[in-house]
Amino acid sequence: MLSRPPDVPDVPDVPDRRCRPGRPIRLEPMSDDARQRELGFFLRAHRERLRPEDVGLPATPRRRTPGLRREEVAALSGLGLAWYTWLEQGRVAASRQVLEAVARALRLDDDGRRHALALAGLHTPPADRHHTLVKALRSVLDNWPNCPALLLDRRFDVTAWNDAYTVLWGDPADVPEPQRNLLWLLVAQPRTRDGMGGSEDVAKDLLAQFRAQIGHHPDDQRGRAVLELLEQARPELRAWWQCRSVRVFTGRTVSAATPLGDISLMLSVLRPGDDPESTIWLQTPATPADRELLTRLAAETPGAAGRPDPAARQRLSA
Repeated sequence: MLSRPPDVPDVPDVPDRRCRPGRPIRLEPMSDDARQRELGFFLRAHRERLRPEDVGLPATPRRRTPGLRREEVAALSGLGLAWYTWLEQGRVAASRQVLEAVARALRLDDDGRRHALALAGLHTPPADRHHTLVKALRSVLDNWPNCPALLLDRRFDVTAWNDAYTVLWGDPADVPEPQRNLLWLLVAQPRTRDGMGGSEDVAKDLLAQFRAQIGHHPDDQRGRAVLELLEQARPELRAWWQCRSVRVFTGRTVSAATPLGDISLMLSVLRPGDDPESTIWLQTPATPADRELLTRLAAETPGAAGRPDPAARQRLSA
């Protein structure tokens, strides 16, 4: 499991006036000029979220604008003020060396740095190998009978699942394919949204990872479709999208409401080495008692683990 480097200051994970809520959530096909403008928006958003003391500057009372001033970032990056201003305005292209210096000045973590490089056209996204993993990982998911698990692509589309997931959260095959996406399930499907304690916080964390992953593929039509579905389901997610947060989801503990009682689960993500843009979404019972509850629930659910379900096998083989 990945974690944020310790020298990166924590930034607010809640929307505020700096996130400019209200704009539609969009991921448009990007020309070079559009990429440069989006890079400028990204740098500005992170500049406005830093305080002077975060970067070793003296705190000053009553600033007219939030965050650091452009001249402060320019000085920390070793750049002229005019050139850095043009960079934020999307009027100039940056070299890798310059962008690395700006990333350090803005205290970007590894995810933010990679995202900035991708927007500047300086990061080559990995080849999409997800489709080759589905069959290879089928047996892995099936060998976790007490751990609900999903296989996700870079858009968080659900491409495989195990019986334990079906027992706890319902069968993804019952969800129309366009909505068969983990983010959509967390914000719009009643069983997942209402049954998982903390589902909204999980969704917001994952939205930040979604931005990081899909930002390498701004021309991805399916990625744009997912954003449109999310906006239709939860218009308030616009504010979180405008924050331009990018980070890797590092897990958290949630509760699942079941007829037998609440089950505590530790959420974690596993990334197959063959494809860094694929994710196994794993939910592990937090205690032996939670594992026992899940086992009992499975025993009372038709087609669950221990009673082969040919339809499930067919779904995973597809």
